[in-house]
Amino acid sequence: MIEYTKEGRIAIFTINRPEAMGALHIEGMKQLTRAFMDFRDDDELWVGILTGTGEKAFCAGVDVKEFLPFVRETKHTKWQRPAGILRGLDLWKPLIAACNGLTLGGGLEMCLACDIMIASENAKFGLPEVRVGIIPGGGGTQRLPRIIPRRLAAEMLFTGKTIDAREAYRIGLVNKVVPPGELMAEAKKMAESICEAAPLAVRYAKELMIRGAGLSLEEGLRLEDDIESTLMATEDFKEAVTAFAEKRRPQFNGR
Repeated sequence: MIEYTKEGRIAIFTINRPEAMGALHIEGMKQLTRAFMDFRDDDELWVGILTGTGEKAFCAGVDVKEFLPFVRETKHTKWQRPAGILRGLDLWKPLIAACNGLTLGGGLEMCLACDIMIASENAKFGLPEVRVGIIPGGGGTQRLPRIIPRRLAAEMLFTGKTIDAREAYRIGLVNKVVPPGELMAEAKKMAESICEAAPLAVRYAKELMIRGAGLSLEEGLRLEDDIESTLMATEDFKEAVTAFAEKRRPQFNGR
């Protein structure tokens, strides 16, 4: 169900279940987590792209046929989802979500846990969980108001409404909207642009951005100073200085 491929410095995670509109079952969640852990631990991989198969759906959420019976069986115990980008997995390498169609429920929550979102023109986004008596429990209630204005997040969370790609771009949910046939090319172009930068610097920038959100400004600035000092002692920084003096593009190696 989860296809995990590597193209140079780029890892591609594809939800390959078009017959179910990309809906994830529990085994699929586990497969995706294993792939993310391999990506995290592989020093040769610098950027990840998460997408779906075809043009109709990225991921329409969880597989209700499997998920609801599981919830009923475990209703007297706290639901423990497999660890992953939604919770529990510290992954400081950048992730790009390439949304190719319906991106609903858990599908949107996975995208919210990514750093950059690129949408095809036919993509649609929503968190419909309240319509079936639950909440977006994969981080939707926490991440969405941190990405788009709170009142717009409230409308989406409270009504379960779906928005199209243009509206998602207008409110700042996605970075870019492209024709369906250009989605992966655009995502790879973004990934390659990130790969031109020093990978350790990119990872620390992501970590600072995320950890700093829970700190005061002064605490965040102190942490930034500490990280900057660490980076200035790396081989990549020395290479950048040398390359600048020699008027050439630096060759970073993540050290």
